[in-house]
Amino acid sequence: MAIVLGPNQYGKAEVRVVAVDRSTPRHSLVDLNVSSSLRGDFSAAHIAGDNAHVLTTDAQKNTVFAFARDGVGSPEAFGLRLARHFAGSYGWITGARVAVESYGWERIAVGGTGHDHSFRKAGAEVRTAVVTVDGDETHVLAGLGDLVVLKTTGSEFWGFPRDRYTTLAETRDRILATAVTARWRYTDIDLDFDALFCGVRTTLLEAFASTHSLALQQSLYAMGEAVLQQWPDVAEIRMSMPNRHHFLVDLSAFGLDNPDAVYHADDRPYGLIEGAVLRDDVPPAEVAWQGTPGFC
Repeated sequence: MAIVLGPNQYGKAEVRVVAVDRSTPRHSLVDLNVSSSLRGDFSAAHIAGDNAHVLTTDAQKNTVFAFARDGVGSPEAFGLRLARHFAGSYGWITGARVAVESYGWERIAVGGTGHDHSFRKAGAEVRTAVVTVDGDETHVLAGLGDLVVLKTTGSEFWGFPRDRYTTLAETRDRILATAVTARWRYTDIDLDFDALFCGVRTTLLEAFASTHSLALQQSLYAMGEAVLQQWPDVAEIRMSMPNRHHFLVDLSAFGLDNPDAVYHADDRPYGLIEGAVLRDDVPPAEVAWQGTPGFC
């Protein structure tokens, strides 16, 4: 029996960088969390402690800051610049993966107009991008996380099997709420990433709102189907959607009824619905998803 080194990678995780564009009196800023991972011939470092092929994680961190100096652009474009740089730095580095989280800031309104240089954090939603350069292949995953949505009607859940442990009552009308995490893979890398992100996000929201849902699984598929129908540059989309349960509160102890008005929002435990919606005529690209957990 021989013991050998298996798949491996290394990099710098969660480099926090804020870049301000002061080229005009009306400033803009981007707030990013950037993680890089390198793949290649690093066997000597693992087996013999030989660091001759190790591009330090400190250098990777500094590269993020240096590249931000020249402007960031979209998260996808910034990830592409970094991944191509890392993958082309040395012959023994065969691939690079760069993941970017982008946090939104909104201008503070003063007299009804957004201020030139004062901002407030725009909630919990995060825009994401993952760029993978692997040999001659380059893949871009765009996405979002913590997109919290809720509908007060237009959702049912019934017809499920019952066993001795089933206590959940069937319902023909309920609150449906979830926090959408979605990532989608583009068919090309020469695209208007900002416009596409806004378009896909809008499609996801519209599909959630307009689908009369008999299950959260049905909503997930309808949202993914709508994206693929409206955006031909999207090859596939994967989503993770926890069911944020809302239970009617029993007010009978107080001599009160509850005509579907007062709910207890229960954050855990929760049902977790995950799935992928694909085009059957587009080749898979599993290397694009390596290191991206949270999807089936």
